[in-house]
Amino acid sequence: MCVSPNPDDNFVAMLTYLRLKSSWRVLPFFLIVRVVRQLTSARGLIGYSFLARPLSKGFWTLSAWKNEEELQLFVQHPPHAQIMAAMAPYMGEARFVRWTVKGSELPLRWDDALRRFSA
Repeated sequence: MCVSPNPDDNFVAMLTYLRLKSSWRVLPFFLIVRVVRQLTSARGLIGYSFLARPLSKGFWTLSAWKNEEELQLFVQHPPHAQIMAAMAPYMGEARFVRWTVKGSELPLRWDDALRRFSA
């Protein structure tokens, strides 16, 4: 957790799934350290985690944000925006699931997020 959330406040939760088209792009995908650095200083970030399934070329992120505006600021600014544009030709399926959570429901749980993804 980057911030201690008020248990009664609402926050934006986001699950992202990215699948690469080719196994040849798995290693370069791990070079997105700059995005992780961006996350560590992102305004409005409550917390995040990353799940990699490199053998199936699948990568997941799970994050909680103060609000939608702070999430969009992160997504639209470098290095995230640049790296996603550069990786776009190599990406297969991409899915994004957003929902609202109370501060009392944080930190986010992978089992709950993956259930929402499958629904």
